[in-house]
Amino acid sequence: MGYRLGAFADVGLSEGLLEALLREHEERTLPTLRRFWSYYRNPAVGGSGRRVRLAQERGLPARLTGGVDALRDDRSAQGREVVIENDIAWRIHTMVDFMFGRPVGLSSAAGTPARRSEIEALLRAALEASGGVSLLQDVALLGAVYGHVDLLVRTDELFVGSRGLRGVRSVSRALELARLVRVEVIEPTRGVPLLSPRDFRRIDAMIVRYQRAGRGVEREGIASRVPWLNSAMGGRPRRSAHEVLEILSARRRQLYEDGRLLEDAPNPLGVLPVVHIQNTSQPFAYEGVSEVEPLIPLQDELNTRLSDRANRVTMQSFRMYLAKGVEGFAEAPVGPGQVWSTENPEASVEAIGGDAASPSEDAHIEELREAMDKASSITPVAAGVLRARLGSLSSENALRITLLGALSKTARRHVTYGRGLEEVCALILRALDAAGVYSTREEERGVRVRWPDPVPRDESARLEAARLKIELGVAPETALGELGYAPRPDGGDAPGMD
Repeated sequence: MGYRLGAFADVGLSEGLLEALLREHEERTLPTLRRFWSYYRNPAVGGSGRRVRLAQERGLPARLTGGVDALRDDRSAQGREVVIENDIAWRIHTMVDFMFGRPVGLSSAAGTPARRSEIEALLRAALEASGGVSLLQDVALLGAVYGHVDLLVRTDELFVGSRGLRGVRSVSRALELARLVRVEVIEPTRGVPLLSPRDFRRIDAMIVRYQRAGRGVEREGIASRVPWLNSAMGGRPRRSAHEVLEILSARRRQLYEDGRLLEDAPNPLGVLPVVHIQNTSQPFAYEGVSEVEPLIPLQDELNTRLSDRANRVTMQSFRMYLAKGVEGFAEAPVGPGQVWSTENPEASVEAIGGDAASPSEDAHIEELREAMDKASSITPVAAGVLRARLGSLSSENALRITLLGALSKTARRHVTYGRGLEEVCALILRALDAAGVYSTREEERGVRVRWPDPVPRDESARLEAARLKIELGVAPETALGELGYAPRPDGGDAPGMD
């Protein structure tokens, strides 16, 4: 392809290694990631008319989907009902709501209150320009589905906008330039990491590969490959697509489109501007643990049993009749007020069908739902579905005990996602310092993430606890930060909401 990879010789990236990494990602990693996404999203993947197939139908047995095995089944697959209940999506969404249902707070480790206030304001400006809470929700969603996600801190516009600066004296001007920093999500379907051979937790280079739609139009079919046949044979037009490949390391950044080098520039930060976040840490592995993977076999079994029950209900809910010795019974209408007559003394009409209870089937479906609750730690209560058997949940402690599994999983994810956000904030401050926008020392770039409580607390109890902390000597701004307040960016004393 003609890649100029000499600038990445320090990390050992050659053209052969690049092709091997891309091939391994496409053949081994992508099929698994796409399967996770299809089970979470459950999109329509084909079909025509009223029968549209959903992605989760691939997990149903052939007797329901009409495969080859259905020909040897005593029940015809033709006309059988298929029921798909996506129990994975609402659990993932509930996890995201517990993580980033409300904005998180940032506490700087700088020495003075004024310095902390300015740094926190700069970080909030950069994150809000990148999407704010929406960015964090996307990070949590992709991390939960795929098991891990990467964040790229882009500073190209920052160094262009601050070119020629010798140091910004105005905080308001620094806030404007901080909004030029962009935090971009690199989902695992696009990002291909080059890991250090000595430490699997360290990324030497990140390769971002994706398809970009162009403004041109090309023809489908054989005519698209032979230019002079385009006008002669025609073909259905479609938008052109371009393969974009971006390679980043601590020293260099290159951008290719369809194999042509478009950009080649040094990395002014001196470090790789990529932060890796594992959804749930996995020992001795770069990838994290996906929330979708353990639910797939249970989801397949649940959909199978729901489809079986739908077919049973269909067969038993409508009565059928077996008539013996009644002439013309097949052509006679069946309904209220209808009279059948015959001269055959041995004639009879027998009703078949009618709904009947199936306790074992109901128990099996209920046990499957409970197994999914255990595997995901997310119960219907966490999504706001209350059942009579739960009793009274008027106490805050009772509610927390009921949601103990979801709260414990959220606390574990606070560790991994919190560490990632702290590293992103450190990279933003490093970029502002390198661009001459806002000077910071290494020890001042430490940031602590303040997570909002996913379960609402009694406001009076929180205020009383804050008052007691201040009386014990805790800094007032720290107590206010725990309540969700932060000083104003202009350095005033009046608190403003985070």
